[in-house]
Amino acid sequence: MRMNRVFKALLGVEHTVIESVELQAAGGGEPAGSGEMVLVVSVRAARSRASRCSWCLRRCPGYDRGEGRRRWRGLDFGSVRTFLEADAPRVRCARHGVVVAAVPWAQRGARHTTPFEDTCAWLTAHAPASTVAELLRVSWRTVTAIVERVITERAGRVDRLAGLTRIGIDEIAHRKGHRYLTVVTCHDTGRVVWAAPGRNSDTLSVFFQALGPQRCAALTHVSADGAEWIHTTVARYAPTAVICLDPFHIVAWATRALDEVRRGMWQKLRGHGKHAQARQFKGARWALMKNPEDLTGEQRTTLAGIATTNKDLYRAYLLKEQLREVFSTKGITGRRLLAGWLAWARRSRLPGFVKLAKTITRYRQAILNTLDHGLSNARAEATNTHLRVLTRRSYGFHTPQALIAMAMLTRGGLCPELPGRQLTN
Repeated sequence: MRMNRVFKALLGVEHTVIESVELQAAGGGEPAGSGEMVLVVSVRAARSRASRCSWCLRRCPGYDRGEGRRRWRGLDFGSVRTFLEADAPRVRCARHGVVVAAVPWAQRGARHTTPFEDTCAWLTAHAPASTVAELLRVSWRTVTAIVERVITERAGRVDRLAGLTRIGIDEIAHRKGHRYLTVVTCHDTGRVVWAAPGRNSDTLSVFFQALGPQRCAALTHVSADGAEWIHTTVARYAPTAVICLDPFHIVAWATRALDEVRRGMWQKLRGHGKHAQARQFKGARWALMKNPEDLTGEQRTTLAGIATTNKDLYRAYLLKEQLREVFSTKGITGRRLLAGWLAWARRSRLPGFVKLAKTITRYRQAILNTLDHGLSNARAEATNTHLRVLTRRSYGFHTPQALIAMAMLTRGGLCPELPGRQLTN
């Protein structure tokens, strides 16, 4: 095998001619330790890829030699840093004007080879950026810039909004100070298809405008929490879509109403000087909040004592559990249980549950849709959990765009494969 083919295979490049390979002392502005050597591979584009616009890849007449020789960082050879060095002439494109000619080993505007950037992006999807930066001997800012460039390049190849029929919409706080992202997830693939800073109707309208009228009409189901701005925006742009209210949030409303009853009784007992009984109520919180199948023996005993000594609090507990059973049952039976629950809550004489009954009545159609179609916001919530883990792992992100890039890399199906490795069935 000729050496040109050997080095092309080792560097992971195509349509490239290897002119020379030499070991040089690190320099030219590159960080270097004492006596560090770097491998410099002089290359040029093959004739079929030479003199092409870096934007549209059309063949164009030459303009000038540009700024002379340029280096691109490649993957290390063992413990030696590797650079590809080549001329960087400019061409005159009829559409884009005077631009630097495209090179087959790197993306437009990149200072690293495509295999290097794909490796960097893959590692960043599985490890903190600081770890990747140390491994690849670059700065963490370089890692962030590479991830954003890889995501932009790969997102341009596919239409992530094509074929959407069932989506979940949710928001997540990405930084202190009530800074949020609105995230849209596809229920069929589980992938994040769109995200943007903000948490209001204007932000979500940008998504539907990007989707377009025809694809908005193709939406059949939308899952969301009780945020009014989501419901009104969906109704405006996709009126034929069925809105399903997330069961987790509805049960959470009941849990909060139950805790209001517990706290009210605890405060009432303290006000009457019954501190020992008040302490029992305070310690009973987890027995009331947990699902029955998850209770410990001691918590079951506590719950049995509440059933005997405090009918109001136990009735609030049963209301919470009955509402949870509504979503476990679903279908026609779930509809009947919901109607019975509403009647029970309205006459319960527990202010928190009377108010909750009014709220559920307002969202009743969306809840009935959930019971009929069995759609929840679980995928969107799983995405939010993943994004929180990414944020903790990275100790926060300076910009929402950096977090969105990581979301698309890890949850949007845009993570590249490691160079030279093909998935096999």
